[in-house]
Amino acid sequence: MQRIITIERFIIEREHEIPGATGEFSKLLTDLALASKIVWREVSKAGLVDIIGSTGKVNISGDVVQKLDEFANEIFINVMQKGGHLCVMASEESKGLIEIPDELAKGKYVLVFDPLDGSSNIDVNVSIGSIFGIFRRVTTSGKGTERDILQPGRNLVAAGYIVYGSSTIFVYTTGNGVHGFTLDPSIGEFLLSHENIRIPKKGDIYSVNEGYYERWDENMKRFINYLKAEDKATGRPYKLRYVGTLVADFHRTLLYGGIFMYPGDKKNPEGKLRLLYEAAPLAYVVEKAGGRASDGFRNILDIEPTSLHQRTPLFIGSEEDVKLAEKFIQGKAED
Repeated sequence: MQRIITIERFIIEREHEIPGATGEFSKLLTDLALASKIVWREVSKAGLVDIIGSTGKVNISGDVVQKLDEFANEIFINVMQKGGHLCVMASEESKGLIEIPDELAKGKYVLVFDPLDGSSNIDVNVSIGSIFGIFRRVTTSGKGTERDILQPGRNLVAAGYIVYGSSTIFVYTTGNGVHGFTLDPSIGEFLLSHENIRIPKKGDIYSVNEGYYERWDENMKRFINYLKAEDKATGRPYKLRYVGTLVADFHRTLLYGGIFMYPGDKKNPEGKLRLLYEAAPLAYVVEKAGGRASDGFRNILDIEPTSLHQRTPLFIGSEEDVKLAEKFIQGKAED
């Protein structure tokens, strides 16, 4: 009989392998799993309750706030701030720092998150998701500060994402393997379904919004034209797959290989994705699975953030595909 392993059991078993572990970090991950279950519960009822559509507001990043964005943001804040494991949080949907209330205990960790990625797709029943990253605080005590948040991805101690789709999947890494857990709604538990995920070194799928082709620079256009050209020796043409939800496109890329791209363009030179809440956590996941993430010139994990809502171009996926993209973006590749 197959051994059934819940995410809580898996986290605890891994904790026992670490000398001196206090259990605080394990409880933090368990709280994240709980928050994602609550979000899933409401996502699965979309259309039956008044939770889809726009709030009429615009967030700090200039995006229209969906009702689900607001709901998911509140759930993650309410669940995570009461655990006693965090000193501060930051969210894509919040303008400034999310402080832990004075009356609640403060911990040694920092949480950055995108509460609901791709929420505009909920109206058409397309997969959406959540993304998170965890740092250790750099200040010594008390309330966390912006210094605790503005850390490069290299400093992450854990990161992951949740896909709310035909099934709900929680994927995370603490630096030693990337593992996925699928929610069994009948028992309300995340069960281990993808142990030690490894991304292929090279894929045959590219993912990008080609509607912005005319906004791209010539090096980016050359790379896309290269991927679409027929050449059996190099496994081209690549197949185009684009969902329009970063988490969904990334999850497919992680499992099947290839490359997801959101480059800068004439309208948005720095791209549209947020470094702290989207790019860095997913870069940490993909690197621990054997892949790579870049802005075209630098490894995403090496970028020092200077503001809470800093944006970055993103090329992420199989190592060989991302390295090839870098060559084209830097003007060093031949067609």
